[in-house]
Amino acid sequence: MDWQRATILAAILAVSLLLVREWVDFQDRPQEVPVASQSNSTSSDSLSTTAPSSVGEIPNTVIEDDSIPTLAGENEVAEQPVSAPTDVITVTTDTLKVEINPYGGDIVGLWLMDHYSDLESKAPFSILQQTPNSLYVAQSGLIGKNGTDKNKLRPTYTVSQSEYRLSDSSDKLNVDLNYQQGDVEITKRFTFVRGEHIVDVEYIINNQSQEQWSGAFYGQIKRDSHKPPKSGGGFGVQPFLGAAITTEEDRYKKLDFGDLSEGEFKTDLTGGWVAMVQHYFLSAWVPPQESKNYYSLRSGGGNYLLTFQTSPFVVPTGEKHSVKASFYSGPKDIDRLEKLAPYLDLTVDYGWLWWIAKPLFHILQFIYSVVASWGWSIILLTVLIKAIFYIPSAISFRSMAKMRKLGPKMQELKERYGDDRQKISAEIMKIYRKEGVNPMAGCLPILIQMPVFLSLYWVLLESVELRHTPFLGYIDDLSVMDPYFILPLIMGATMFLQQKLNPTPPDPMQAKMMQFLPVVFTVMFLFFPAGLVLYWVVNNSLSILQQWIITRKIEAEAS
Repeated sequence: MDWQRATILAAILAVSLLLVREWVDFQDRPQEVPVASQSNSTSSDSLSTTAPSSVGEIPNTVIEDDSIPTLAGENEVAEQPVSAPTDVITVTTDTLKVEINPYGGDIVGLWLMDHYSDLESKAPFSILQQTPNSLYVAQSGLIGKNGTDKNKLRPTYTVSQSEYRLSDSSDKLNVDLNYQQGDVEITKRFTFVRGEHIVDVEYIINNQSQEQWSGAFYGQIKRDSHKPPKSGGGFGVQPFLGAAITTEEDRYKKLDFGDLSEGEFKTDLTGGWVAMVQHYFLSAWVPPQESKNYYSLRSGGGNYLLTFQTSPFVVPTGEKHSVKASFYSGPKDIDRLEKLAPYLDLTVDYGWLWWIAKPLFHILQFIYSVVASWGWSIILLTVLIKAIFYIPSAISFRSMAKMRKLGPKMQELKERYGDDRQKISAEIMKIYRKEGVNPMAGCLPILIQMPVFLSLYWVLLESVELRHTPFLGYIDDLSVMDPYFILPLIMGATMFLQQKLNPTPPDPMQAKMMQFLPVVFTVMFLFFPAGLVLYWVVNNSLSILQQWIITRKIEAEAS
């Protein structure tokens, strides 16, 4: 029957087609999302579509346009003209360069010293920035009855110097910003650690007043809708860009800019985190993990605001109290993110097959620790996967080889019975039974392997380790397309050879489509990351070798 032959061919192509579809879905849709006004984003209709009913509201909280959160009932501060300092505080470590604005003590610039923006300039990769064309900053402060941060006014801190650098002999650097609030001395301490992309932000409140001090710590990521540069040339992949959070219901919940514009999302839980995610990198606030924290993700004033606030706390008169949160801004490093907070490593988004993809990544990581080359690690991992699936692949290829051997008989039936498809199908089934051929035997083994192939696809697309990693001398970055298109052309050639080893479809139109398919896939793969194409080339080559050996063996048995 023709449908049985078509099923085998469809199974062979299923993995390729699904990978292409996944790649298309991985692209960031070219759209400019309008930011809803605050009156729209906080309407009851919008909230009902975004916030789950099981999640409690953040108590006693008021949100104003493009502002920090405030606790209801705190003393209102009249709007005052503020001359904010223009000179920022610069901090440089082995991994980070950070700019801090003394007005509010916000991080307004952050560069990764161990990651390049591009290979030509080798300039540090910029994540946070505040320029006329883009806004992406990390804010933090104290809110509440005695809080220093209000909607209309924020504190101006004093520092002992404007530039700090982590010395070669030290593993830690503290940068203290000081503010005097009457008889209350407040220190905002930034702590930097060698080799890390984490900045600890700690408030030390020394209450020497005659009354107790009360407030809460908040942290916020404020960002506009600008998009980061593409990860590759041409049609380079542009995956998810937006907010992410962990909740009681979802370990990893994503909200793109459109979701944030439609309505505010609120939740509360013990611990937790909130992050802004882009390809290979993220920024995340991780509040105290032992206390209950309140989260708000929303749009306002033309920007997107991802906020957490701790539960209010009290500092009795004559006592000192500190509260601390961590701000991470750097690569999607699974090992570091796992240690920083539960489920934060899920921002390395492997999709619904993460439970397969994550072990694959750790195996790839282990191979790299031995061979010290990500390109060769991809090759060896592909060989390992092919070895694991050798027997299922052999069953599939053996079925195809037997059907290929029956090609002359199929052609003879077509010439004998002409257009009588019913008669041809009946005779084909007789031949299958006589020769012991099961068409579905070529299908099922490939279907079993598909989840692993798709998982490895996501591992190679999401692994920041491949970014700016050279291979084979002429490839200087496995995360972008092959500059000379050598690997895609080899991939197309291997796909063409695979077709020659497969049985020819009896339908002429189907046969022509199959012949044209290697050309289509070659064009698509021209713009795929070189690391992904390398995997596909090795996988095809090993399949061709195995299929050729099995075909020769069956032909020898037949003769």
